[in-house]
Amino acid sequence: MQQEQPKKNNNMLFIGIIVALLAVVIYLFVNNNKLSDRLAAAQYQFNEADSSRRAVEADYQAALVRLDELVSKNTMMDSLINDQNSEIAKLKSQINAIVRNGNATKAELGKAKKLIAQLNSRVRTYQERIAELEKQNADLTDQNTVLTVERDQAVTENVGLQQKARLGAVLHASNIRLTPIDLRRGGKKEKETGKAGRVDVMRITFDIDENRIAESGTKDIYIRITDPSGNLLSNAAYGSGVMTDAEGTDINYTLLKQIALETNKPVKDVSADWKQDSDYQKGTYNIELYNDGYKIGGGSVTLK
Repeated sequence: MQQEQPKKNNNMLFIGIIVALLAVVIYLFVNNNKLSDRLAAAQYQFNEADSSRRAVEADYQAALVRLDELVSKNTMMDSLINDQNSEIAKLKSQINAIVRNGNATKAELGKAKKLIAQLNSRVRTYQERIAELEKQNADLTDQNTVLTVERDQAVTENVGLQQKARLGAVLHASNIRLTPIDLRRGGKKEKETGKAGRVDVMRITFDIDENRIAESGTKDIYIRITDPSGNLLSNAAYGSGVMTDAEGTDINYTLLKQIALETNKPVKDVSADWKQDSDYQKGTYNIELYNDGYKIGGGSVTLK
């Protein structure tokens, strides 16, 4: 009986130890599960916070890109942004501080989102302002185009009127005659002749018709005489020179005759004599009269 008592005590001790170990194991298991849950929750919160931070950072970068595009593509944005530069700089500084903080709280990230929303609002305001300025610029361009067209039309009409007035002021010659003269008795007696060998002087006679547009004053009449070979009769010593026609081309002339003109009154029997040192040829001589660069009449005579 004495030997059975210690054996019974030992069994009870073992059972107690086993129970205690089981209790420890159960405790550790439960605590481990709780710790795992806390770690998982912490990891989830961290991931969620990191995701939120990256989302905020992405929104911020997108806002900066839109702002930079507006500035780079629209020079008119410079003045708009400069006017509110301090406010934009303040927004960017506050957002940067939160985005660069790896430990930013949910509340701070929420604040950053609100600040980014304000920045985006500014960008939209600039876009609307730019659209308004571009429309105003387009309207001004259209107005300038209309004014330019109207100005050009007015200039064209004015030039046309000036041209018409100039053409209207050009004189017109009539009754043009080219008369070969034979001088006798030392020039005291004149006789009209048709023989080339007897011609001493070619007398040009013409009338200037009345003109209601031409102003009164001295007018230049340029006379061109060509011989039967088509050569211009010319001698600087006898008054020949160079004139400019209506096309801007320089043309040689034989004689220059100046007349006194009164507006709306004709000038009758204007005459000019051409004398040359060489003999005249047989054939037809032609005459042309010019005023202000325009041909105003012509005639001819044939010598035998």
